[in-house]
Amino acid sequence: MRAWLYLLTAAIAGAIVTTPALLLIVFAGGSVDDALFAALATLMLVSALLVVTMRDIIRCGLAMIVCFLALAGIYVIVGAPLVAAAQVIVYIGAISVLILFAIMLTQSKAAPASLVFQTQAVPAAVATVILFVMVALGIGATDWGETAVRARLATDTLARILFDDYVLPFEVVSVLLLAAVIGGVFLAKREDVREDAI
Repeated sequence: MRAWLYLLTAAIAGAIVTTPALLLIVFAGGSVDDALFAALATLMLVSALLVVTMRDIIRCGLAMIVCFLALAGIYVIVGAPLVAAAQVIVYIGAISVLILFAIMLTQSKAAPASLVFQTQAVPAAVATVILFVMVALGIGATDWGETAVRARLATDTLARILFDDYVLPFEVVSVLLLAAVIGGVFLAKREDVREDAI
């Protein structure tokens, strides 16, 4: 019975992801790239919603990996394979796995009875409306005729720009990430000392 439930859930998820792509091809006459973009964008939005709504924190982490993977696919479609590779290596290969290991090693699998975001529904709704208005204004103000051709940048050119012209911001970001890791270790150790004292 449980296997049928998983198959039904997978079928519903597949229908949710592919419906916008099929509608785009059938009714709007879009290309295959447009359909892939719509499918990956839908997958990313659905998995992002699952990250903040599911109660099982391990499944939230896995949904976050799916969200990052869909974003990497979008990067490939728009012609930025280097950014897609960095997305897979850095966010999926390092940060998501690190978060999952931290969750599994430090907390129980079940989420608390009262989740934090449930108490912040009104401010989150206001922020969502403001963000939606800003995105709609940005889309309306964009001249889409100038973006008809994809800009493709060679990997060696991008690497040269990144490590020649922007080497200082690149190193500042790496130091910032290192400081975040050290701060997380320090906070975790301090909590362990408090628990031992109790």
